[in-house]
Amino acid sequence: MSLVPVEASFFGQSTVALAQSLIGMLLVKETEQGIAAGWIVETEAYTGVADQAAHSFGNRRTARTEIMYHEPGHVYTYTMHTHCLVNIVCEPVGVAEAVLIRAVEPHIGLSLMQERRGLDKSLHQLTNGPGKLTKALGITMNDYGNHATKRPLFIAVGRQVEEISIGPRIGIPNSGAARHYPYRFWETGNPFVSK
Repeated sequence: MSLVPVEASFFGQSTVALAQSLIGMLLVKETEQGIAAGWIVETEAYTGVADQAAHSFGNRRTARTEIMYHEPGHVYTYTMHTHCLVNIVCEPVGVAEAVLIRAVEPHIGLSLMQERRGLDKSLHQLTNGPGKLTKALGITMNDYGNHATKRPLFIAVGRQVEEISIGPRIGIPNSGAARHYPYRFWETGNPFVSK
């Protein structure tokens, strides 16, 4: 398989559409240690100004969220509870929306992922959560502001997914009605989806 980044036009979809289109795509990270990559199997859409769960809710603009206001396809990383999480910015410049990548299925660099996460971890626990996948793939805050069409962190063309399930997002209890929005998408039946 050739690891070719997708075209920038891929990211020019609505946030909810991109969250679904990313399912089955390949998230690739190149480091000095080697390449690690996984099929994206779970995402969440965050729709900006009116979405209480979004970092940009109410047009909040800070040093952390600044990249969300840039062109679609930029990488938005942030730290939560000591874990780095990775998002892909979408929508036109000035509209701060993004898709969180919640889980991937390991595809390339399995031994490297196991080393980073600890060899005692079962295969299904390596990348079945947003903090787990970034540690396994070697994604860090240094990736903030990169574009997902360019190395070392990029989205490559993936595989066909037969069915995508839809439900409410996870872990956002203090976000009012937004916690019920059906903005979480996952590959139906995939064992690497977060628990």
